Amino acid sequence: MRSKSGPDTDRAVDDPDTALVVRIAKGDQRAAAELVHNHLPKMVAVARHMLGDATEAEDVAQEVFMKVWQHAHKWRPGKARFETWMHRVAINLCYDRLRRRREIYTDQVIERKDEHGPRPDQAIMNAQLSAQIETAMMALPARQRAALSLCHLQEMSNKDAAGVMKVSVDALESLLARGRKGLRLHLADQATTLLET
Repeated sequence: MRSKSGPDTDRAVDDPDTALVVRIAKGDQRAAAELVHNHLPKMVAVARHMLGDATEAEDVAQEVFMKVWQHAHKWRPGKARFETWMHRVAINLCYDRLRRRREIYTDQVIERKDEHGPRPDQAIMNAQLSAQIETAMMALPARQRAALSLCHLQEMSNKDAAGVMKVSVDALESLLARGRKGLRLHLADQATTLLET
């Protein structure tokens, strides 16, 4: 973890995770549990959208928190928030897994409808749309998936997402534009195929 100091450290002072990381560095398991509780869903979500596999996403999230535990004593507040560092670790772990893959696969899970959920036909349509979007996401290059996941699914600002990906804001916006275009084209192709069958 990089150590930075200077006028930009004000942002890190407001980082709610800093106190937790300090406690984790001292071996405080309650602080570790709180950090996991606060950020596990986000780490799983970004990895799920990068990898298209729920089990792998959970593995990546666990690896992120193992790295937090192992490296907490090295953390020094700087320009980026601790959550940004965790996202960067998650994205890098996903890149590593994507590089190791010989084939791309997706694991689609259709959740059961609850009593107050959509009608069965609507639930099927929602599941099909979700599967189509995930398939379209998986067809994109990894860096475009990462940009879309961070900005649209994790609701990060372009500046924060660019920091996670270690690119300029302009480069991030280019990735977003290409990713959105790729999604539109892939979804349009799927719609055309469905209409032809």
